[in-house]
Amino acid sequence: MIEIRKLNKIYGVEDTKVNALRNLDLDIGEGEFVAIMGPSGSGKSTLMNIIGCLDSPTNGSYKLDGREIAGLEDNELAAIRGNTIGFVFQSFNLLNRTSALENVELPLIYSGHTDIREKAMDALGKVGLADRAKHKSNQLSGGQQQRVAIARAIVHTPEIILADEPTGNLDTSSGNEIMKVFYELNAEGQTVIVVTHDEEIGGMTKRIIRFRDGFLVKDSINQSQVLPWENKKNQVF
Repeated sequence: MIEIRKLNKIYGVEDTKVNALRNLDLDIGEGEFVAIMGPSGSGKSTLMNIIGCLDSPTNGSYKLDGREIAGLEDNELAAIRGNTIGFVFQSFNLLNRTSALENVELPLIYSGHTDIREKAMDALGKVGLADRAKHKSNQLSGGQQQRVAIARAIVHTPEIILADEPTGNLDTSSGNEIMKVFYELNAEGQTVIVVTHDEEIGGMTKRIIRFRDGFLVKDSINQSQVLPWENKKNQVF
């Protein structure tokens, strides 16, 4: 699904030049559950922006579903962001005085979809919030708001969910709830990429890719995946 070859990203020029990504080779397949990890300045956020078509590499190749992304027009990149990728950010970016349902409907309205209400309710159901559909965002907890944001990200059935520090503003319990949602979406076949610096969050995914100083330094299958909710059979998320 994602094929990256000899990719570099350089910001600035001469004395101010920063090599954010260096000679990167990376493949991510359909249906994977991946954590991209590293300290601040490691290149992980730059990679997220390139994968999400929010930024472009200085040189090298990035193919999405076999299609070379470099050189695409702005409207083509916008179409990929609107149809192929669902974004979840650390800040929930919800309209506070608007209901959960209306927040989830927004991407469908902008893109001219039909059956908007039905699709939005289905997305809320997938994140366990169908019963909160009429609640305004500012009436929901932080964890619930992030689940609304996930519902908004998946309502147009994207191929990839790209989550940037999705638990960064949440306590441990709420963060675990969010990762449980991602885990269940992945179990249904959804490709999920989580950018995080949190080792516990990364440990809930199936593959961990580590960056430092712009280099990919380790790419491994997570043999010790830890799922905090497995022993909480009676806990309702």
